[in-house]
Amino acid sequence: MVRSSGKGGLLAFVILLGAISGNFIGDILGSSVKTLSFLKISYPIGTSSPFILNLKVIKLTFGINFNMNLMAIIGAILAMILYRKY
Repeated sequence: MVRSSGKGGLLAFVILLGAISGNFIGDILGSSVKTLSFLKISYPIGTSSPFILNLKVIKLTFGINFNMNLMAIIGAILAMILYRKY
């Protein structure tokens, strides 16, 4: 099945939703089951400090941070698979 190029935003939303739910599930499993505590470990990805652009009329601040763990990656992959299947 071929998807049109206009569905890219929906795919990004589904991947983001899968990563958020995977991160949530990883935190719950990591806190509940002691042997699965490695699922709770998250790694920050992004800028350490925001980029500030001061134009005297307007001040813009740019920055992005992600806290990824193993279950967030698995959730994003599962979301992509389910999106392609359905």
